[in-house]
Amino acid sequence: MKEEKDEMESNPVQPEKNSEYGASSITALEGLEAVRKRPGMYIGSTDIKGLHHLVWEVVDNSIDEHLAGHCSHIWMVIHPDNNITVKDNGRGIPTDIHPKLKKSALEVVMTVLHAGGKFDKDSYKVSGGLHGVGVSCVNALSIRLRAEVHRAGKVYEQEYRQGKPQYDVREIGTTTERGTIVNFLPDPEIFETAEYKFDILAHRLRELAFLNKGLRLELIDEREKDNGDFKTEHFYSEGGLQEFVLWLDEAKTSLIEKPIYIATNEENVEVEVAIMYNTSYSENVISFVNNITTRDGGTHVSGFRRALTREFKKYGDDNGFFKKINFNISGEDFMEGLTAIVSVKVQEPQFKGQTKGELGNSEVLGIVSRCVGDALKVFLEENPGQARRIIDKVVLAATARNAARKAREMVQRKGALTGGGLPGKLADCASRNPGESEIFLVEGDSAGGTAKQGRDRHTQAILPLRGKILNVEKALEHKIYENEEIKNMFTALGVSVGEDGDGHRILVTEKLRYHKIVIMCDADIDGSHITTLILTFFFRYMRELIEKGHIYIAQPPLYLVRKGKNQRYCWNDKERKEAQLEFSGGREDDDSVKVQRYKGLGEMNAEQLWETTMDPKMRILKRATIDDAAEADRMFAMLMGDEVPPRRAFIEANAKYARIDV
Repeated sequence: MKEEKDEMESNPVQPEKNSEYGASSITALEGLEAVRKRPGMYIGSTDIKGLHHLVWEVVDNSIDEHLAGHCSHIWMVIHPDNNITVKDNGRGIPTDIHPKLKKSALEVVMTVLHAGGKFDKDSYKVSGGLHGVGVSCVNALSIRLRAEVHRAGKVYEQEYRQGKPQYDVREIGTTTERGTIVNFLPDPEIFETAEYKFDILAHRLRELAFLNKGLRLELIDEREKDNGDFKTEHFYSEGGLQEFVLWLDEAKTSLIEKPIYIATNEENVEVEVAIMYNTSYSENVISFVNNITTRDGGTHVSGFRRALTREFKKYGDDNGFFKKINFNISGEDFMEGLTAIVSVKVQEPQFKGQTKGELGNSEVLGIVSRCVGDALKVFLEENPGQARRIIDKVVLAATARNAARKAREMVQRKGALTGGGLPGKLADCASRNPGESEIFLVEGDSAGGTAKQGRDRHTQAILPLRGKILNVEKALEHKIYENEEIKNMFTALGVSVGEDGDGHRILVTEKLRYHKIVIMCDADIDGSHITTLILTFFFRYMRELIEKGHIYIAQPPLYLVRKGKNQRYCWNDKERKEAQLEFSGGREDDDSVKVQRYKGLGEMNAEQLWETTMDPKMRILKRATIDDAAEADRMFAMLMGDEVPPRRAFIEANAKYARIDV
């Protein structure tokens, strides 16, 4: 991916490619009244994810202009009070009078739900927003929004308050540029948080640059300065998905020289696929429809998997590469070490659910399967050396899977993966209701003993973990079942591992004994490492528990500030400083105020551990979530894998955020 600096300016007016794009292209479907009353129905939630969803609804309009061939540059600015500006150099939203609604098309787009040019096939052949709610929803959920349009040599504007126009669309000047500028401030009475995260915005813009090669995107954060200038990132990709898959595999060792790349169009469905194989033991298939992430896959992913398995299996069988294996090759074996991006553009996508998580168009399955299959045949015929390396990897995966099955069967017969015999170190809770039960995975026997004394015995179970568990990122699957601490976790949780009809590993969670699994480690470097090891294990082998919201990380206090009989626990440096100043009456040099830095759970007695870290009324827990599976896969591979340079670069880039105790 290439980054190129550019100033925040629009391109000059260019000839219109579609002169029929006007007010009549804007189709109104329904009103806007319910958005403010039930925002979750329209944007999914009112938490940080919903807050950022507002930005994507605006950006999607600009991306649609790019897909239609009219936009080459998008800018985004985060202003100091967390209002956002999104600007593009597209055609500009039409401002003439809508023939049916008798008001400016700009006002229709901004105030009527499901109104926009994307519903008119002559305006947008492909759109990412057909299943969304549009910029009108952003308008309804903002304290204020201002839209400025540069179109046909003139500048138009309209302002809104909570979705209501403050005046008619008006002309305010002339211009040699074109495009749309939308500035909005989300309503703090609706959203749980008002702070935009630079990293979340940057990650999505980087993704959009990969998915739309040739499109320039720029992110400016006016809240933070870097070397005297506002923090800025530029995103641009000439290679598209080929660069994307290499970026995802940056921390992995490649098996083939360059990505297998497929780009074709069949029956008005654009198919673009990039494939890499690496030496890891994990699979990472990321899918998109019209630039929208499909987290749950769909027919395009099914078609891809079908073609990959079919062609590689036929190639291996035809060349006798599987003759020495005395067990069947399964579909999962062809996926190990695979990183792939499957992107399709469909004129009328049919999604399952409001979140667009799964594509349902049945015709796409066959189209993708044929396109990918034809391309793989050519690759295998023209690159026998690389093909053999992939097949050798498949054979290794099949052998390891067979060994893992035998290891699981051996352990399951002994009850370790079925909950048949609970580990002796587990201090179980009295409740047998998983919904109210929670288990603490505690670093060390000493802290585990303290936690056992301080817990609520009815609902809280304690499982001490000795030392650092196996780094599963570097281990074959059958090796994990030999690790005592991992076996104890399987046993205590009551989950087991099986296989579906295609031989893919699945987690059996029907007998999950606790719906809240809390990782509780020391607040030091070793504790952070152990937490990361445990999270790596859950991500690779029990991801369903993360996706269902069962995994938490305890937040023990960092400090205890005391003066006489007064004391206060503090979880960060700001709280510590405030407590010190309060206890000292504003004096910074009061030696009577004592500060204790907790470096381990063992430094607290049972009562302190309960009231700070385990008491549901007082504690602070962080829930582990997966916002982006591709980014999570890349991060675990970088932090826990074999490749040192990417990890070193990450540490150097983030060293300023590290906590170092002197």
